[in-house]
Amino acid sequence: MKYKEYIIEVADDQDREILIADLGDLSFDSFAEEDRELKAYILEDKELERHDEIERFLCDTKRNYRVEELPDQDWNAVWESNFQPIDVAGRCRIRAPFHPKNSESLYDIVIMPKMAFGTGHHATTYLMADEIMHLNLSGLSGLDMGSGTAVLSILAVLCGAAHVDAIDIDEWAYRNGTENIQGNRMQDSVNVELGDASLLAGRHYDFVLANINRNILLSDMGAYASTLSSGGILLVSGILEADVSAIVGCAEKFGLKKKQVRYRNGWAVVQFVMRGIDDSVSL
Repeated sequence: MKYKEYIIEVADDQDREILIADLGDLSFDSFAEEDRELKAYILEDKELERHDEIERFLCDTKRNYRVEELPDQDWNAVWESNFQPIDVAGRCRIRAPFHPKNSESLYDIVIMPKMAFGTGHHATTYLMADEIMHLNLSGLSGLDMGSGTAVLSILAVLCGAAHVDAIDIDEWAYRNGTENIQGNRMQDSVNVELGDASLLAGRHYDFVLANINRNILLSDMGAYASTLSSGGILLVSGILEADVSAIVGCAEKFGLKKKQVRYRNGWAVVQFVMRGIDDSVSL
């Protein structure tokens, strides 16, 4: 695989996080953070396909940057060498096979650290994981939309979920998610699928996890809501603090009530409940 490396100046950590979200929408699939810089990586063929959009975005946002053509090499090996384990709220350890377990962690998840979003390093994955551990998922069935590495699906099962459908539109994420489900011996509990929200017609879930991005959440909110019965839970992230009001407004149109919002490093996770139950019911 041949990659292009974009080295872009950033003002601060929050600016870097916002830039990562924007570049993710432009097909960049991995990032390295350095002082006052962000290194963003994109496959050469995708860069060629979206070159004008990328140039326009960087110009419009007045970013200083330079581009390097990288040699063809085993980028997964490079990615693995830089991967560090993550401990979420002291209760969940997300690690590679070559990292030791943390005996103090309640949940242990092994992720092959390939270039798919969702290793726990990003604030939104951390937020989603932390929120999942606060839910009572015992015996429930769920959907992990935009599942990436399938780390959230795995955690949901560890937290008691009976079954999760993990769906991602990216074939690379689908393959990596499948590998991680097998590595964590969850083939009987998690079903990994390649596709988008069009797959959801006629399906029903007790909870939906959607860690994607603002535009997709707004576009597909109705599809997520249609899968939930009264009292069903929708947990969304991939959004900045400034996006919360738009997400809440959209969700309310489909009968979803905001239960709570939590923040981390400028990012947000929002928990919704499908209307029709006593709001005092504890989840």
